[in-house]
Amino acid sequence: MSTLLLENIEILATFDEQRRVLKNAWLLIQDNLIKEIGTGRCETQKIDQRLDLTGYVILPGLINLHHHFYQALLKNVPSLQDASLFRWLRDMRMLMSEIRDEDLYIASKINIAELLLSGCTTTVEHNYLKVNDMKHETGIAAAQELGIRFHLARGSHSSSPTSNGAPLSHTLEREDDVLADTERLIKTYHDPSHGAMTRIVNAPSSPFAASDRMYKESIALARKYGVGNHTHMAEAPDEEQYMLEKFGKRSVEHAEELGWVGPDVWYAHATMLDDHEKAIIQRTGTGICNCPSSNMYTAARVCEVSPMLRQGGFKIGLGVDGSAANNSSNLLKEVRHALMMQRAFFGADAMSPTQALEIAILGGTAILQRDDIGVLAPGKAADIIGVDFRQLPFAGGIHDPLAGLVLCEVDKVDLSIVNGNIRVANGQLVGVDTAPLIEQGNQLGTNLVRRMEKRYKTSITAPVWRRAYPFDGLQDE
Repeated sequence: MSTLLLENIEILATFDEQRRVLKNAWLLIQDNLIKEIGTGRCETQKIDQRLDLTGYVILPGLINLHHHFYQALLKNVPSLQDASLFRWLRDMRMLMSEIRDEDLYIASKINIAELLLSGCTTTVEHNYLKVNDMKHETGIAAAQELGIRFHLARGSHSSSPTSNGAPLSHTLEREDDVLADTERLIKTYHDPSHGAMTRIVNAPSSPFAASDRMYKESIALARKYGVGNHTHMAEAPDEEQYMLEKFGKRSVEHAEELGWVGPDVWYAHATMLDDHEKAIIQRTGTGICNCPSSNMYTAARVCEVSPMLRQGGFKIGLGVDGSAANNSSNLLKEVRHALMMQRAFFGADAMSPTQALEIAILGGTAILQRDDIGVLAPGKAADIIGVDFRQLPFAGGIHDPLAGLVLCEVDKVDLSIVNGNIRVANGQLVGVDTAPLIEQGNQLGTNLVRRMEKRYKTSITAPVWRRAYPFDGLQDE
């Protein structure tokens, strides 16, 4: 058994039930679990490795509840820069059809690297694509290689209704194939044990990309094996209009009829909820993943996080969403954006820094139904992040270091430990050479877009200069 001692910790925020914050603290890791926590000097004699964390703030790793890894190769595409959801999806659907397994592998590594550097130790990857030679195992392999705790949400596109946001027919999967493959992934990779590094989630993409049958049968399968369920829901005005026209009811009302509510279910976005839908979510214990950067980017409104938390009875976590709708995978910055967005809509006291961090840690833990992460305490998995406050962005701002993680300009963490293994040290990834990864990502992204433009005889990469003086408006097509 190996031991790692984190000592001389300036501030250690446990996020336990008492929300204890310890000063001059230490934390002892044995193998992949936290063994002891204390203050002053650790009296344990045999220590294999020590880290002096003078000047550091230490807390549990952040949890990312929603992502689409393949989109790392589709950041900053000009045609997607000024588009609302269904217009954005129109071009994205064509791009999706050209994704290959190599693209997914390199994109997954890019995203995981960004996530680790920004304090994420557990991530959900909602992959709804299985085109060309793509394999869902590819994301699992990348996660194992870089060492992040990983929940693969096996998504699907199995229905293509008439709407601008619908998947292309030649990218659809047969529903029986989706169900069979989901069961195969569960049996092969899902680990329900304490401290598990890989779990599987059932995740049809959205109400306009999966049929009622897909939703009903997939959640029955998931509940047979005790795995979680995830989907996009109530994510934009475009979806609201589609649901009302097709079903004559709102998204969450329809989801309840399909059995898609409960403590084992969580929705991405949820920006278009009315009071009745909120009541359904509250009553059933269904979770919500807030994706503020993505929602701002596609003008998908705001998830009313603060009003719901004030009311009580809601589980809400945080997600960066796919990089084509965020252009980043920085979860620490997402915490800041979540706070700022809630304040912009609901007042200066709508969300505090500690509340924003709790959502990104405790909210994610509750939604994933895990009792082994999210708290620094003996017996918990050793998922730990730290930031050294002896840096320029914090100069003059050391009055409240924990709040400074959110309010000051923090680009990345200086330390990340996942399952007892050091993944980021001194602000750098351990054992990962990012230079070739960047080069591969740029080349694969360029090739992907070129294939799409050639196949569909269109152009999406010509930059457009929009004037502010005089103001140059853009008609959303």
